[in-house]
Amino acid sequence: MFAVGHYPDFHPDSAIKRAEEHATKNGVKCTFLVADVLGDLENVTETFDFAYDWELLHHIFLEQRQQYVANVHRLLNPKGKYLSLCFNESDPAFGGAGKYRRTPLGTVLYFSSLGELRALFEPCFTILELRTVEIHSKSASHLASYCFMERREVNGP
Repeated sequence: MFAVGHYPDFHPDSAIKRAEEHATKNGVKCTFLVADVLGDLENVTETFDFAYDWELLHHIFLEQRQQYVANVHRLLNPKGKYLSLCFNESDPAFGGAGKYRRTPLGTVLYFSSLGELRALFEPCFTILELRTVEIHSKSASHLASYCFMERREVNGP
């Protein structure tokens, strides 16, 4: 398994250490690494059965999303599963309207529709489930797009 995520409250080494401790405590075998998911990633030669993206995709703007999806696809084994969870455009958070929204911290996020996600992922993945879900947190709830997929073989580059 590999997980991709945006952890603004943790230094990457701290986040990895915390994740490894949690996996060990629960008897789960995982591989954790720090890498730029928009970068080349050719130095990552291992492939995985499962990829998990917790609220990262809304930090990636449209012009970079194809590279991100290609990287996730390349890192998964044939028939590998991928779960992506990102902010949904119907979420009233951060102004409640528009595709691009600014957080109170000044971060700009991109809020996707389910149709956009289908168009983004379908060339590389068979979508097994795509729906809007409500995520509950300590401070507030928000709407997210839940997309569970299986890697498909892609012809060409």
